[in-house]
Amino acid sequence: MRVLLTGHQGYLGTVMAPVLAAAGHEVVGLDAGLFADCVLGLPPADPAGHRVDLRDITAEHVAGVDAVIHLAALSNDPLGALAPDLTYDINHHASVRLARLARDAGVRRFLYASTCSVYGAAGGDDLVGEDAPLRPVTPYAESKVRVEDDLHALADGDFSPVFMRNATAFGYSPRLRADIVLNNLVGHALLSGEVLVLSDGTPWRPLVHAADIARAFAAALVAPREAVHDRAFNIGSETNNVTVAEIAEQVAEAVSGARVVITGENGADPRSYRVDFARFRTAMVEGPGFDCEWTVKQGALELADAYREHGLTREGFERRFTRLAVLRAASEAGTVDETLRWRR
Repeated sequence: MRVLLTGHQGYLGTVMAPVLAAAGHEVVGLDAGLFADCVLGLPPADPAGHRVDLRDITAEHVAGVDAVIHLAALSNDPLGALAPDLTYDINHHASVRLARLARDAGVRRFLYASTCSVYGAAGGDDLVGEDAPLRPVTPYAESKVRVEDDLHALADGDFSPVFMRNATAFGYSPRLRADIVLNNLVGHALLSGEVLVLSDGTPWRPLVHAADIARAFAAALVAPREAVHDRAFNIGSETNNVTVAEIAEQVAEAVSGARVVITGENGADPRSYRVDFARFRTAMVEGPGFDCEWTVKQGALELADAYREHGLTREGFERRFTRLAVLRAASEAGTVDETLRWRR
C-alpha cells in the first residue's frame, strides 16, 4: 500500500516507518517537525514526506494514498493541562478533518493512534476491555475519546477507521521521549542513581514497547476488513500490566546500583487501570497474527544500554527529550508562535 504516516518524525513514527517499509509498503511521512531534532544516537533515515502542521493539511496531502496511519498529536498530559484548547484543536479537530479529507480522497483504511488512557480511573481488580466505560481524566485522553466518536460517525462501506488504543509506550527510539514512565525512570536511575517515583507507586499501568506498537499497526493495516472495521483494540500485553512501584523495581534491576525512592509527594495518581488485550490477538488470528514480544524488564535493559551507548546527559534528559521542555524552549526562542506553529 501507499501509506501516509502522520507524526513520522516523532517517537513512535520513527520506529514505525522502517517496520512498514520492511513489510513492502510505500511510506509517505507528514510531520510539523517540532520534535525532529530530538535524536539520541544516529539520525534516522526518514521516508520522503510533507513538512506541514496537522492543522494545515489539504486534499493534496492525501491524494493517491491507500491508507492513513495517524500518530501525530500533542501527546503529553502536562501540556494538555497547560494548553487544553491547543490540545483539542490539534488532537481532535485537526484529526477529524484529516479523516474527512482521507475519506473523500478514497482512502479505505484509517488507523488511529488512540490510548488506553481513555479508561482513566477504571478502578477495581478486573481487566478493562474495549467495551468498558470511558473515563478520561486529562484533556489529552478526552481528545482521543472525541476523535473515536467522530471517526465512528464517518465509517461507511468504503472507509474503515480502526481505533488502536495503545498502552503507555516504552523503549528506545532514535527520536527519544524521556517523559514517559519507563523511559523516564531508567534515565533518572542512570543519571542520579535513584529510581525516583513521585506518586505513591500504587497506580496500575499497562505498558507496550514502541516496536510492538509498530508491529500491531502493520498487522492491522493488512488484516481482513471485517476483522477491524470501525473497531477499537487495546494494544499491549497482559504481562505488562504493572504498578508504578513494580516498574521501578524492574528499573533498579536493570541499572546496577540504583535504588528505588518512592516519595509519594504527588499522591495517588487517578489514572489507574489494568487492561485486557485479547481482542486484538483474536482479530488477527485469521490475518497476519500478533503477539507482543517485549517485556518491561527487557525494555528497561534495552534503554539502559542505549542511554549508555549514546551518552545520555542530564541536559538532554531534562530538556531535549522532554516534550514540554522542547516546546517551551522553542516558544522562548521565538521559533514557534502561541499556537505552536513555526514562525515564518
